[in-house]
Amino acid sequence: MAVSGKYMAYVGSYSYTGKAKGITVYDVDVEKGVFHKRCEVEVDNSSYVTASSDGKTLYSIADEGVVAFRILENGSLSRLNSAKINGMRGCHLSTDADDKYIFVSGYHDGKATVLRLGKDGAVGEIVDGVFHKGLGSVAERNFRPHVSCCRRTPDNKFVLAVDSGLDQVKIYKFDEKDEHLVQVDMIPCDMESAPRCFRFSSDGKFAYLLSEQKNTIDVFTYETGARVPKIEKIQTIATTGKKASQQTAACALRFSPDEKHMFCGNAGDETVSVYNRDPETGLLTQICCLPISGEYPKDIAVFPDDRHIACINHGSGTITFFKVDYEKGLLIMSANEIKCNEPNSCAIVKVSD
Repeated sequence: MAVSGKYMAYVGSYSYTGKAKGITVYDVDVEKGVFHKRCEVEVDNSSYVTASSDGKTLYSIADEGVVAFRILENGSLSRLNSAKINGMRGCHLSTDADDKYIFVSGYHDGKATVLRLGKDGAVGEIVDGVFHKGLGSVAERNFRPHVSCCRRTPDNKFVLAVDSGLDQVKIYKFDEKDEHLVQVDMIPCDMESAPRCFRFSSDGKFAYLLSEQKNTIDVFTYETGARVPKIEKIQTIATTGKKASQQTAACALRFSPDEKHMFCGNAGDETVSVYNRDPETGLLTQICCLPISGEYPKDIAVFPDDRHIACINHGSGTITFFKVDYEKGLLIMSANEIKCNEPNSCAIVKVSD
């Protein structure tokens, strides 16, 4: 897959130890499949980063809420502003396709928050927020709400909020006229499965839900509706190989740029699984599940050439790089690992043609 243009990678890290400033900026060598460090930008505990749909703005979780940066043509970051979310520090961010809103997930306080975005990319005021209520199973961590991922549906009618504490995905109606989250339905998940995150295919027909304790990906069909969407499960597939560690927790889910493949990171097992994806049926077929030479692959960055990945290894404080051979089912290390203190997530952005 031929790729032209200049790409940058932005990696968010915790800064409380003093060993990292928050966001590390890297130049991306697409051909060789490696990052080259340029600089660091101060953000208090960047637990998640994401780029706007138009690729012009970078958003980061921070202790104070959400921070917005203008992505300059040379790949540098220029701080726009920050906004409070009136809750504890979030764990996940997403924007809608038109960059009108940003959705913040609160693991610690079980809150889903929606903020308005300005035309310049700056984060505006809170338009709505809901605290999840209820009890999960009695066992250990899963006894209270933990909102771990929120996204607006491709039809712009609903917002799905994954709750790993309650083992469910809440479905909210959300329109730009009222700007209120109104729960209209819920997808129940297996008890103690701990759903963590999900992604929609770009055509809006399929959704993929990752469960970190059950170590599975559930595949759903999605059809819009007037009051509630029609969501049906069509597949459940394991995130690991046959000999997975009992201490494994699935923790990352990414599409390849052409969406013909999917990648899943597994902590404990310290592996990445690679899948073929049928764009027509949405179904997944596992190609391989192989070690990533690091600990706790909290995120996976897929290079724009669709042939390389970077594993963001939170536990070992490293980023490891691999070439993907889809035909032979192999991950081949393509460069030396680089050090990055407690990395959490990564966004690769095209900055120029």
